[in-house]
Amino acid sequence: MAPDAASISAAYDALDAAYDTIAALTYDTLDIKDTLGCLSRLERLRRRMPATEHHLLAHAQTLTTPTAIGAKSWSDVLAIRLRISGTEATRRVKEAEDLGPRTALTGAPLPPRLPETAAAQARGDINTEHVAIIRKCLKKAAKYLDTAARAEIDHDLARAAATNSPETLREAAKLLIYLFNQDGDLPDDEHRARRREVRLGPQDEDGMIPFSGRLDPEAAAYIQALFAKLAAPGMCNPADETPCVNGRPDEDTIAADDRTLPQRQHDALTAICRNTLSSGELGQHNGLPVTVVVSTTLQDLHAAAGVAVTGSGSLLPISDLIRMASHAHHYLVIYDKHTREPLYLGRTKRIASPGQRLVLFNRDRGCTRPGCTAPFDHSQAHHAAQDFGKGGQTNITDLGLACGPDNRLVKENGWTTQIRSDGRIEWIPPPLLDTGQDRINHHHHPNELLCPPEERPPEDRDEDHPPAA
Repeated sequence: MAPDAASISAAYDALDAAYDTIAALTYDTLDIKDTLGCLSRLERLRRRMPATEHHLLAHAQTLTTPTAIGAKSWSDVLAIRLRISGTEATRRVKEAEDLGPRTALTGAPLPPRLPETAAAQARGDINTEHVAIIRKCLKKAAKYLDTAARAEIDHDLARAAATNSPETLREAAKLLIYLFNQDGDLPDDEHRARRREVRLGPQDEDGMIPFSGRLDPEAAAYIQALFAKLAAPGMCNPADETPCVNGRPDEDTIAADDRTLPQRQHDALTAICRNTLSSGELGQHNGLPVTVVVSTTLQDLHAAAGVAVTGSGSLLPISDLIRMASHAHHYLVIYDKHTREPLYLGRTKRIASPGQRLVLFNRDRGCTRPGCTAPFDHSQAHHAAQDFGKGGQTNITDLGLACGPDNRLVKENGWTTQIRSDGRIEWIPPPLLDTGQDRINHHHHPNELLCPPEERPPEDRDEDHPPAA
Protein backbone atom coordinates (compact mmCIF):
# COMPACT_ATOMS: atom_id res chain seq x y z
CA MET A 1 0.00 0.00 0.00
CA ALA A 2 1.45 3.33 -1.07
CA PRO A 3 2.08 5.87 1.69
CA ASP A 4 -0.27 8.84 1.83
CA ALA A 5 0.74 12.50 1.78
CA ALA A 6 0.84 12.72 5.57
CA SER A 7 3.19 9.74 5.84
CA ILE A 8 5.50 11.13 3.16
CA SER A 9 5.53 14.54 4.83
CA ALA A 10 6.38 12.91 8.15
CA ALA A 11 9.27 11.04 6.52
CA TYR A 12 10.64 14.30 5.11
CA ASP A 13 10.21 15.93 8.53
CA ALA A 14 12.27 13.12 9.99
CA LEU A 15 14.91 13.66 7.30
CA ASP A 16 15.03 17.38 8.12
CA ALA A 17 15.34 16.61 11.82
CA ALA A 18 18.06 14.05 11.19
CA TYR A 19 20.03 16.55 9.14
CA ASP A 20 19.55 19.21 11.81
CA THR A 21 21.14 16.77 14.22
CA ILE A 22 24.02 16.19 11.80
CA ALA A 23 24.49 19.92 11.15
CA ALA A 24 24.66 20.65 14.88
CA LEU A 25 27.47 18.18 15.45
CA THR A 26 31.01 19.26 16.21
CA TYR A 27 33.91 17.08 15.18
CA ASP A 28 36.65 18.11 17.57
CA THR A 29 36.91 14.61 19.06
CA LEU A 30 37.37 12.79 15.74
CA ASP A 31 40.72 11.62 14.46
CA ILE A 32 41.56 11.87 10.76
CA LYS A 33 40.32 8.37 9.98
CA ASP A 34 36.84 9.02 11.39
CA THR A 35 36.74 12.51 9.83
CA LEU A 36 37.40 11.11 6.37
CA GLY A 37 34.85 8.40 7.07
CA CYS A 38 32.17 11.04 7.71
CA LEU A 39 33.10 12.83 4.49
CA SER A 40 32.70 9.56 2.59
CA ARG A 41 29.26 8.95 4.09
CA LEU A 42 28.11 12.47 3.22
CA GLU A 43 29.37 11.98 -0.33
CA ARG A 44 27.39 8.76 -0.70
CA LEU A 45 24.24 10.49 0.57
CA ARG A 46 24.79 13.38 -1.86
CA ARG A 47 25.14 10.91 -4.74
CA ARG A 48 21.90 9.12 -3.78
CA MET A 49 19.74 12.26 -3.62
CA PRO A 50 19.19 12.68 -7.39
CA ALA A 51 17.57 9.24 -7.63
CA THR A 52 14.76 10.39 -5.34
CA GLU A 53 14.47 13.62 -7.32
CA HIS A 54 14.00 11.58 -10.52
CA HIS A 55 11.03 9.77 -8.94
CA LEU A 56 9.43 13.04 -7.87
CA LEU A 57 9.88 14.65 -11.26
CA ALA A 58 8.51 11.60 -13.07
CA HIS A 59 5.46 11.64 -10.80
CA ALA A 60 4.93 15.38 -11.32
CA GLN A 61 4.81 14.83 -15.06
CA THR A 62 1.92 12.38 -14.64
CA LEU A 63 -0.13 14.96 -12.72
CA THR A 64 -0.12 18.04 -14.93
CA THR A 65 1.73 20.00 -17.60
CA PRO A 66 4.16 22.88 -17.14
CA THR A 67 1.84 25.36 -18.82
CA ALA A 68 -0.97 24.39 -16.46
CA ILE A 69 1.09 25.66 -13.54
CA GLY A 70 2.42 28.75 -15.29
CA ALA A 71 5.74 27.60 -16.72
CA LYS A 72 7.12 27.11 -20.23
CA SER A 73 8.64 23.70 -19.57
CA TRP A 74 9.58 21.35 -16.77
CA SER A 75 13.02 22.94 -16.79
CA ASP A 76 11.30 26.26 -16.22
CA VAL A 77 9.33 24.76 -13.33
CA LEU A 78 12.50 23.60 -11.60
CA ALA A 79 14.41 26.81 -12.29
CA ILE A 80 11.66 28.89 -10.74
CA ARG A 81 10.64 26.63 -7.89
CA LEU A 82 14.15 25.62 -6.82
CA ARG A 83 15.94 28.88 -7.73
CA ILE A 84 18.49 27.13 -9.90
CA SER A 85 19.84 28.15 -13.28
CA GLY A 86 18.07 27.20 -16.46
CA THR A 87 21.10 25.16 -17.48
CA GLU A 88 21.07 23.17 -14.26
CA ALA A 89 17.31 22.70 -14.43
CA THR A 90 17.55 21.34 -17.97
CA ARG A 91 20.32 18.97 -16.92
CA ARG A 92 18.17 17.58 -14.11
CA VAL A 93 15.15 17.09 -16.35
CA LYS A 94 17.19 15.33 -19.03
CA GLU A 95 18.91 13.16 -16.44
CA ALA A 96 15.56 12.19 -14.94
CA GLU A 97 14.34 11.16 -18.40
CA ASP A 98 17.19 8.65 -18.63
CA LEU A 99 17.47 7.51 -15.01
CA GLY A 100 13.98 7.96 -13.60
CA PRO A 101 11.02 5.55 -13.68
CA ARG A 102 8.78 5.55 -16.76
CA THR A 103 5.21 4.62 -17.52
CA ALA A 104 3.89 2.92 -20.66
CA LEU A 105 0.85 4.23 -22.51
CA THR A 106 -1.10 1.41 -20.88
CA GLY A 107 -0.09 2.69 -17.46
CA ALA A 108 2.30 -0.17 -16.79
CA PRO A 109 5.57 0.82 -15.06
CA LEU A 110 8.75 0.72 -17.14
CA PRO A 111 12.38 0.61 -15.96
CA PRO A 112 14.70 3.59 -16.56
CA ARG A 113 16.27 3.94 -19.99
CA LEU A 114 19.67 3.40 -18.36
CA PRO A 115 18.87 0.88 -15.62
CA GLU A 116 22.46 0.05 -14.63
CA THR A 117 23.48 3.70 -14.32
CA ALA A 118 20.27 4.47 -12.43
CA ALA A 119 20.91 1.64 -9.97
CA ALA A 120 24.52 2.74 -9.41
CA GLN A 121 23.35 6.28 -8.72
CA ALA A 122 20.65 5.09 -6.31
CA ARG A 123 23.28 3.12 -4.38
CA GLY A 124 25.54 6.16 -4.21
CA ASP A 125 28.31 4.46 -6.22
CA ILE A 126 28.61 7.21 -8.84
CA ASN A 127 28.29 10.99 -8.95
CA THR A 128 26.78 13.48 -11.38
CA GLU A 129 30.01 13.70 -13.40
CA HIS A 130 29.98 9.95 -13.98
CA VAL A 131 26.33 10.12 -15.01
CA ALA A 132 26.96 12.95 -17.48
CA ILE A 133 29.79 11.02 -19.16
CA ILE A 134 27.69 7.85 -19.51
CA ARG A 135 24.69 9.76 -20.87
CA LYS A 136 26.84 11.63 -23.38
CA CYS A 137 28.41 8.40 -24.60
CA LEU A 138 25.05 6.68 -25.01
CA LYS A 139 23.58 9.70 -26.79
CA LYS A 140 26.29 9.37 -29.43
CA ALA A 141 25.92 5.59 -29.54
CA ALA A 142 22.18 5.88 -30.20
CA LYS A 143 22.96 7.03 -33.76
CA TYR A 144 24.35 3.67 -34.83
CA LEU A 145 23.78 1.02 -32.12
CA ASP A 146 20.74 -1.08 -31.35
CA THR A 147 19.06 -1.36 -27.96
CA ALA A 148 21.00 -4.45 -26.89
CA ALA A 149 24.37 -2.85 -27.64
CA ARG A 150 23.42 0.31 -25.78
CA ALA A 151 22.34 -1.76 -22.78
CA GLU A 152 25.76 -3.39 -22.79
CA ILE A 153 27.45 0.02 -22.76
CA ASP A 154 25.21 1.12 -19.89
CA HIS A 155 26.28 -1.96 -17.94
CA ASP A 156 30.00 -1.66 -18.73
CA LEU A 157 30.34 2.06 -18.02
CA ALA A 158 28.24 1.95 -14.84
CA ARG A 159 30.44 -0.85 -13.53
CA ALA A 160 33.63 1.03 -14.43
CA ALA A 161 32.34 4.28 -12.90
CA ALA A 162 31.84 2.66 -9.51
CA THR A 163 35.60 2.23 -9.00
CA ASN A 164 37.17 4.91 -11.19
CA SER A 165 37.33 8.69 -11.46
CA PRO A 166 35.28 10.65 -14.02
CA GLU A 167 38.49 11.43 -15.94
CA THR A 168 39.28 7.74 -16.35
CA LEU A 169 35.68 6.87 -17.20
CA ARG A 170 35.73 9.54 -19.92
CA GLU A 171 38.67 7.79 -21.59
CA ALA A 172 36.78 4.47 -21.57
CA ALA A 173 33.71 6.14 -23.06
CA LYS A 174 35.79 7.77 -25.80
CA LEU A 175 37.31 4.40 -26.66
CA LEU A 176 33.88 2.78 -26.86
CA ILE A 177 32.65 5.43 -29.28
CA TYR A 178 35.74 4.95 -31.41
CA LEU A 179 35.40 1.16 -31.48
CA PHE A 180 31.75 1.31 -32.46
CA ASN A 181 32.15 4.14 -34.96
CA GLN A 182 35.43 3.71 -36.82
CA ASP A 183 33.74 4.52 -40.13
CA GLY A 184 31.19 6.93 -38.72
CA ASP A 185 30.86 10.64 -38.17
CA LEU A 186 34.25 11.42 -36.66
CA PRO A 187 35.71 14.74 -37.89
CA ASP A 188 37.71 14.46 -41.14
CA ASP A 189 40.84 16.33 -42.18
CA GLU A 190 38.92 18.92 -44.19
CA HIS A 191 36.62 19.68 -41.25
CA ARG A 192 39.59 20.10 -38.90
CA ALA A 193 41.42 22.29 -41.41
CA ARG A 194 38.48 24.68 -41.58
CA ARG A 195 38.37 25.06 -37.80
CA ARG A 196 42.08 25.67 -37.11
CA GLU A 197 42.86 29.19 -35.89
CA VAL A 198 45.07 31.30 -33.66
CA ARG A 199 44.00 34.82 -32.75
CA LEU A 200 45.80 37.80 -31.24
CA GLY A 201 43.35 40.39 -29.95
CA PRO A 202 43.87 44.12 -29.49
CA GLN A 203 46.13 45.26 -26.68
CA ASP A 204 44.17 46.22 -23.57
CA GLU A 205 44.75 49.04 -21.10
CA ASP A 206 47.12 46.88 -19.05
CA GLY A 207 49.29 46.21 -22.06
CA MET A 208 48.13 42.59 -22.25
CA ILE A 209 47.09 41.00 -25.55
CA PRO A 210 44.32 38.36 -25.65
CA PHE A 211 45.47 35.10 -27.23
CA SER A 212 43.10 32.32 -28.24
CA GLY A 213 42.68 29.67 -30.86
CA ARG A 214 42.03 26.10 -31.85
CA LEU A 215 44.92 23.80 -32.82
CA ASP A 216 44.72 20.85 -35.16
CA PRO A 217 46.16 17.57 -33.81
CA GLU A 218 49.53 18.07 -35.52
CA ALA A 219 50.07 21.57 -34.14
CA ALA A 220 48.90 20.45 -30.70
CA ALA A 221 51.36 17.55 -30.73
CA TYR A 222 54.25 19.93 -31.41
CA ILE A 223 53.34 22.46 -28.75
CA GLN A 224 52.51 19.81 -26.12
CA ALA A 225 55.94 18.27 -26.62
CA LEU A 226 57.59 21.67 -26.17
CA PHE A 227 55.47 22.54 -23.13
CA ALA A 228 56.30 19.21 -21.49
CA LYS A 229 59.91 20.40 -21.31
CA LEU A 230 59.83 24.19 -21.22
CA ALA A 231 56.69 24.67 -19.09
CA ALA A 232 57.85 22.34 -16.33
CA PRO A 233 58.31 23.88 -12.86
CA GLY A 234 61.56 25.85 -12.67
CA MET A 235 61.93 26.25 -16.44
CA CYS A 236 61.95 29.59 -18.29
CA ASN A 237 61.02 31.53 -15.16
CA PRO A 238 61.44 35.28 -15.77
CA ALA A 239 61.62 35.81 -11.99
CA ASP A 240 64.96 33.96 -11.87
CA GLU A 241 68.16 35.94 -12.25
CA THR A 242 69.29 33.47 -14.90
CA PRO A 243 66.25 31.52 -16.12
CA CYS A 244 66.85 27.87 -16.87
CA VAL A 245 65.97 27.27 -20.53
CA ASN A 246 68.14 24.23 -21.11
CA GLY A 247 68.90 21.16 -19.07
CA ARG A 248 67.10 20.60 -15.78
CA PRO A 249 66.64 23.24 -13.04
CA ASP A 250 67.94 22.41 -9.59
CA GLU A 251 65.58 21.47 -6.78
CA ASP A 252 65.76 24.92 -5.16
CA THR A 253 64.71 26.58 -8.41
CA ILE A 254 61.80 24.16 -8.80
CA ALA A 255 60.66 24.66 -5.21
CA ALA A 256 60.76 28.46 -5.55
CA ASP A 257 58.61 28.45 -8.69
CA ASP A 258 55.17 29.73 -7.65
CA ARG A 259 53.73 30.17 -11.16
CA THR A 260 50.51 28.50 -12.25
CA LEU A 261 50.52 26.05 -15.16
CA PRO A 262 49.02 28.63 -17.57
CA GLN A 263 51.70 31.12 -16.50
CA ARG A 264 54.45 28.54 -17.07
CA GLN A 265 53.04 27.78 -20.52
CA HIS A 266 53.01 31.51 -21.31
CA ASP A 267 56.67 31.80 -20.31
CA ALA A 268 57.54 28.66 -22.28
CA LEU A 269 55.94 30.12 -25.40
CA THR A 270 57.97 33.29 -24.87
CA ALA A 271 61.17 31.25 -24.67
CA ILE A 272 60.24 29.25 -27.77
CA CYS A 273 59.62 32.42 -29.78
CA ARG A 274 62.81 34.06 -28.49
CA ASN A 275 64.81 30.95 -29.35
CA THR A 276 63.34 30.78 -32.85
CA LEU A 277 63.99 34.46 -33.56
CA SER A 278 67.54 34.22 -32.23
CA SER A 279 68.35 31.24 -34.43
CA GLY A 280 68.69 33.40 -37.54
CA GLU A 281 67.04 30.67 -39.61
CA LEU A 282 63.86 32.56 -40.50
CA GLY A 283 65.40 34.62 -43.28
CA GLN A 284 64.01 38.05 -44.09
CA HIS A 285 60.66 39.75 -44.05
CA ASN A 286 60.19 42.97 -45.96
CA GLY A 287 63.95 43.26 -46.37
CA LEU A 288 64.78 42.88 -42.68
CA PRO A 289 65.84 39.85 -40.68
CA VAL A 290 62.84 38.32 -38.93
CA THR A 291 63.23 39.66 -35.42
CA VAL A 292 61.55 41.97 -32.91
CA VAL A 293 61.95 45.56 -34.12
CA VAL A 294 61.50 48.16 -31.39
CA SER A 295 61.46 51.96 -31.48
CA THR A 296 62.20 54.02 -28.37
CA THR A 297 64.01 57.15 -27.28
CA LEU A 298 67.42 57.36 -25.70
CA GLN A 299 65.92 59.28 -22.77
CA ASP A 300 63.38 56.58 -22.01
CA LEU A 301 66.02 53.90 -22.30
CA HIS A 302 68.34 55.72 -19.91
CA ALA A 303 65.52 56.34 -17.45
CA ALA A 304 64.29 52.76 -17.76
CA ALA A 305 60.78 54.18 -17.93
CA GLY A 306 58.06 54.77 -20.49
CA VAL A 307 57.09 52.58 -23.42
CA ALA A 308 58.56 51.49 -26.72
CA VAL A 309 56.67 50.54 -29.88
CA THR A 310 57.22 47.22 -31.64
CA GLY A 311 57.17 46.67 -35.37
CA SER A 312 53.75 45.09 -34.92
CA GLY A 313 52.37 48.23 -33.32
CA SER A 314 52.21 46.94 -29.76
CA LEU A 315 53.33 49.08 -26.85
CA LEU A 316 56.24 47.54 -24.98
CA PRO A 317 57.23 48.78 -21.51
CA ILE A 318 60.88 49.81 -21.37
CA SER A 319 61.39 47.43 -18.45
CA ASP A 320 60.30 44.57 -20.74
CA LEU A 321 62.58 45.81 -23.50
CA ILE A 322 65.58 45.84 -21.15
CA ARG A 323 64.69 42.34 -19.94
CA MET A 324 64.41 41.13 -23.54
CA ALA A 325 67.87 42.45 -24.31
CA SER A 326 69.21 40.84 -21.15
CA HIS A 327 67.62 37.52 -22.04
CA ALA A 328 69.02 37.69 -25.53
CA HIS A 329 72.52 38.00 -24.10
CA HIS A 330 72.03 35.14 -21.71
CA TYR A 331 70.44 33.10 -24.45
CA LEU A 332 73.63 33.30 -26.52
CA VAL A 333 75.62 32.07 -23.60
CA ILE A 334 73.14 29.29 -23.03
CA TYR A 335 73.15 28.47 -26.72
CA ASP A 336 76.91 27.99 -26.58
CA LYS A 337 76.52 25.69 -23.61
CA HIS A 338 73.75 23.86 -25.41
CA THR A 339 76.29 22.59 -27.96
CA ARG A 340 77.83 20.47 -25.19
CA GLU A 341 76.18 17.52 -23.51
CA PRO A 342 74.10 18.76 -20.55
CA LEU A 343 75.31 17.50 -17.21
CA TYR A 344 71.94 16.12 -16.22
CA LEU A 345 72.15 13.62 -19.08
CA GLY A 346 75.33 12.16 -17.65
CA ARG A 347 74.82 8.45 -17.22
CA THR A 348 74.43 7.21 -13.67
CA LYS A 349 72.86 4.08 -12.33
CA ARG A 350 69.96 6.08 -10.99
CA ILE A 351 68.84 7.59 -14.32
CA ALA A 352 66.86 5.52 -16.82
CA SER A 353 68.32 5.47 -20.32
CA PRO A 354 66.36 6.81 -23.31
CA GLY A 355 65.83 3.24 -24.45
CA GLN A 356 64.36 2.26 -21.11
CA ARG A 357 61.99 5.24 -21.18
CA LEU A 358 60.72 4.16 -24.60
CA VAL A 359 59.99 0.69 -23.23
CA LEU A 360 58.17 2.24 -20.26
CA PHE A 361 56.14 4.41 -22.62
CA ASN A 362 55.08 1.36 -24.59
CA ARG A 363 54.01 -0.46 -21.44
CA ASP A 364 52.69 2.23 -19.06
CA ARG A 365 51.86 5.13 -21.44
CA GLY A 366 51.76 7.56 -18.52
CA CYS A 367 51.83 7.85 -14.75
CA THR A 368 50.85 4.51 -13.20
CA ARG A 369 49.15 5.78 -10.02
CA PRO A 370 45.43 4.96 -10.22
CA GLY A 371 43.40 7.94 -11.38
CA CYS A 372 46.38 10.05 -12.48
CA THR A 373 46.00 11.55 -15.96
CA ALA A 374 49.63 12.65 -16.46
CA PRO A 375 50.88 11.41 -19.85
CA PHE A 376 54.32 10.04 -20.68
CA ASP A 377 55.73 13.52 -21.37
CA HIS A 378 54.99 14.50 -17.76
CA SER A 379 56.22 11.27 -16.17
CA GLN A 380 59.52 10.02 -14.81
CA ALA A 381 61.07 6.60 -14.47
CA HIS A 382 60.16 5.43 -10.97
CA HIS A 383 61.90 2.66 -9.05
CA ALA A 384 58.70 0.70 -8.49
CA ALA A 385 60.07 -2.56 -7.12
CA GLN A 386 62.37 -0.97 -4.54
CA ASP A 387 63.53 2.59 -3.98
CA PHE A 388 66.96 3.33 -5.39
CA GLY A 389 68.12 4.61 -2.01
CA LYS A 390 67.24 1.25 -0.47
CA GLY A 391 69.08 -0.86 -2.99
CA GLY A 392 66.68 -0.75 -5.94
CA GLN A 393 68.07 -1.48 -9.39
CA THR A 394 67.60 0.56 -12.55
CA ASN A 395 66.52 -2.42 -14.62
CA ILE A 396 63.54 -2.18 -16.94
CA THR A 397 61.80 -4.93 -14.96
CA ASP A 398 62.10 -2.81 -11.79
CA LEU A 399 60.90 0.51 -13.24
CA GLY A 400 57.54 2.16 -13.88
CA LEU A 401 56.34 5.59 -14.92
CA ALA A 402 55.19 8.14 -12.34
CA CYS A 403 54.66 11.87 -12.60
CA GLY A 404 56.79 14.01 -10.30
CA PRO A 405 54.09 14.72 -7.67
CA ASP A 406 53.04 11.05 -7.49
CA ASN A 407 56.63 9.87 -7.41
CA ARG A 408 57.05 11.90 -4.23
CA LEU A 409 54.01 10.20 -2.66
CA VAL A 410 55.99 6.99 -2.33
CA LYS A 411 57.58 7.30 1.07
CA GLU A 412 57.48 5.94 4.60
CA ASN A 413 53.85 5.76 5.79
CA GLY A 414 52.70 6.90 2.34
CA TRP A 415 51.92 5.10 -0.88
CA THR A 416 53.89 1.99 -1.80
CA THR A 417 54.39 0.39 -5.20
CA GLN A 418 55.03 -3.11 -6.38
CA ILE A 419 55.28 -4.83 -9.75
CA ARG A 420 52.77 -7.52 -10.59
CA SER A 421 53.53 -10.72 -12.42
CA ASP A 422 52.23 -9.19 -15.67
CA GLY A 423 54.61 -6.21 -15.33
CA ARG A 424 51.96 -3.65 -14.33
CA ILE A 425 52.65 -1.32 -11.42
CA GLU A 426 50.40 -1.61 -8.37
CA TRP A 427 49.99 1.36 -6.02
CA ILE A 428 48.92 0.52 -2.47
CA PRO A 429 47.37 3.56 -0.78
CA PRO A 430 47.93 4.49 2.86
CA PRO A 431 45.12 3.23 5.14
CA LEU A 432 43.15 6.47 5.33
CA LEU A 433 42.91 6.71 1.54
CA ASP A 434 42.21 3.03 0.97
CA THR A 435 38.63 2.57 -0.20
CA GLY A 436 39.22 -0.71 -2.01
CA GLN A 437 39.91 1.13 -5.27
CA ASP A 438 41.79 -0.39 -8.20
CA ARG A 439 45.53 -0.72 -7.62
CA ILE A 440 46.54 -0.08 -11.23
CA ASN A 441 45.83 2.93 -13.43
CA HIS A 442 43.26 2.29 -16.16
CA HIS A 443 43.30 5.89 -17.42
CA HIS A 444 45.95 5.18 -20.06
CA HIS A 445 44.46 1.74 -20.78
CA PRO A 446 40.68 2.37 -20.88
CA ASN A 447 40.14 -0.84 -22.82
CA GLU A 448 40.69 -2.72 -19.55
CA LEU A 449 37.50 -1.23 -18.11
CA LEU A 450 35.48 -2.80 -20.91
CA CYS A 451 36.53 -6.29 -19.88
CA PRO A 452 34.12 -8.09 -17.49
CA PRO A 453 35.64 -8.61 -14.01
CA GLU A 454 35.72 -12.37 -14.45
CA GLU A 455 37.90 -11.99 -17.55
CA ARG A 456 40.44 -9.71 -15.87
CA PRO A 457 43.67 -11.07 -14.41
CA PRO A 458 43.07 -12.41 -10.87
CA GLU A 459 45.14 -9.61 -9.32
CA ASP A 460 43.00 -6.96 -11.05
CA ARG A 461 39.60 -7.84 -9.59
CA ASP A 462 37.92 -5.45 -7.19
CA GLU A 463 37.14 -8.13 -4.62
CA ASP A 464 40.87 -8.69 -4.15
CA HIS A 465 41.26 -5.17 -2.75
CA PRO A 466 38.99 -4.75 0.27
CA PRO A 467 39.28 -1.32 1.92
CA ALA A 468 41.59 -1.01 4.87
CA ALA A 469 39.90 -1.52 8.21
